Amino acid sequence: MNEILDHRLRSAWTPEAGNAAPLPPHAVSWLTRRIGPLSPSVPAAEPAFTVPPSGLPTAAHAALAEVVGSDHVLDGESERLGRAGGLSYLDLLRRRHPGDLAVPDAVVVPGDPDEVQRVVDVCSAHDIAVVPFGGGTSVVGGVAALRGGKPAVIALDLERLDRLVSVDATSRLAVFQAGVTGPEAQRRLAAHGFTLGHVPQSFERATLGGFAATRSAGQASAGYGRFEDMVQGVRLATPAGPWRLGVAPASAAGPDLRALAVGSEGTLGVITEVTVRVRPLPEREHYEGFVLKGWRHAVALVRMLAQNGLSADVTRVSDVDETAVSLALKGGLATKALRGYLTARGVHEPCLLILGWHGHAPQRARARKLLKGAGAVSLGKAPGQAWRKGRFAGPRQRDALLDLGVCVETLETATHWSRIGELYDSVRAALRGALDRPLVMCHISHTYETGASLYFTVLAARDPHDPFGQWERAKRAASEAISEGGRGTISHHHAVGVDHAPYLPAEIGDVGMAVLAAAKRAADPKGILNPGKLGLPDTEDGADEPR
Repeated sequence: MNEILDHRLRSAWTPEAGNAAPLPPHAVSWLTRRIGPLSPSVPAAEPAFTVPPSGLPTAAHAALAEVVGSDHVLDGESERLGRAGGLSYLDLLRRRHPGDLAVPDAVVVPGDPDEVQRVVDVCSAHDIAVVPFGGGTSVVGGVAALRGGKPAVIALDLERLDRLVSVDATSRLAVFQAGVTGPEAQRRLAAHGFTLGHVPQSFERATLGGFAATRSAGQASAGYGRFEDMVQGVRLATPAGPWRLGVAPASAAGPDLRALAVGSEGTLGVITEVTVRVRPLPEREHYEGFVLKGWRHAVALVRMLAQNGLSADVTRVSDVDETAVSLALKGGLATKALRGYLTARGVHEPCLLILGWHGHAPQRARARKLLKGAGAVSLGKAPGQAWRKGRFAGPRQRDALLDLGVCVETLETATHWSRIGELYDSVRAALRGALDRPLVMCHISHTYETGASLYFTVLAARDPHDPFGQWERAKRAASEAISEGGRGTISHHHAVGVDHAPYLPAEIGDVGMAVLAAAKRAADPKGILNPGKLGLPDTEDGADEPR
């Protein structure tokens, strides 16, 4: 096995222990007082897991090896465990509590888009399920190795599709193979003087193919757009044959099938190449922090910024609880002094606003004037730079919280400005009703002229007797609160996967589900691609199998 593949295996299965700094004692004490006594735990050792023998038929194994080479058809226990699930709280719990775990029968690692098509052809001929696997960062069950009634399932790992195919500087377009990670894409574009501008929290591990498959939104999407806004073309491998989309910057040639492929979560085809719009590297970036007076006032201010064309590239405002947690975990004399300063300024319910500007000096000046006129307290560069420095620390901090015995998970949604307050209150009430003494935090990280996202983080003492059911009940309550009466979307940027599939029909209707099912039958007539995702039928006759 090559060195790159071995590194991916370790990081996909084992928490990055070297990067998971434990919480300082004062933070642990504060958290325990806030959510109750904790029951520490550690991940189970790999030998504690019972991995069933590979069910991949001999003939299918031989045919796949003929396509990609025998070294790239992996059926060892470690390789298969390394692609067993994503990075949701429940996925991580399964790594601490050995039990039922959906493990692929083999991992197949093709070397280029043509090999991906041939792998899909082989799996279609042998009726083998295919789960595309990029960075493995799904938090909604999007890479769960479900068989969908098939005799076996493979994880189709795209990490060898790692090329920058071309850069068209005149049109500001770049073509990447789907397995290129966010940091690597950024590094290669920078050599040409460009940036993608797409930086979600999964940036360090997620791939461009995954961004496209899930309609990802990045932290700077207020300035650069969501990933679907960047995608100008896609290349897919499907059981029905190769599929290419995107020949012009805009088109009226029928419905936008490119938009159908982007966000299809591997159910209609395996994305192998993505053509993206790129932008020149900004000459300078400026990050700064403000404190706003209370959540409702904060929401009104970020709405004013959005509707007046003054949103920064990064526009993120935390509610009172999230701001309080940030201050409590930081601690120290500086934090105490800040609290005193804010109180003296009449700010009793502080909400932290982070703005990150990639150029745009005139807009920044106008935005600062608007904020100052509305009573915002400027904190200067330090909070913005601190957020920027630690913006990818969340997943590693989650490992430390899990070790302590904390139930820690996130969920997100979006709605129109007129319903933000109702949605915020409903989801918080649902989570507080389903959990014992939870800490429920929220921030807005994506703003639009017509509405915004709400991103919730939940901390609670983990139930040692029923840790899975504890979160499943809470997530169900929150999802029902979101879906009821069309308050918001079931997913603003985490996608649908398995977890959100029960709520998709309420959002797009029976006709919408029928349209998706028809597209599935056209592109994937045997139903081999990513079974169980998007709530689509698993089997050839269209009937759902029990899962």
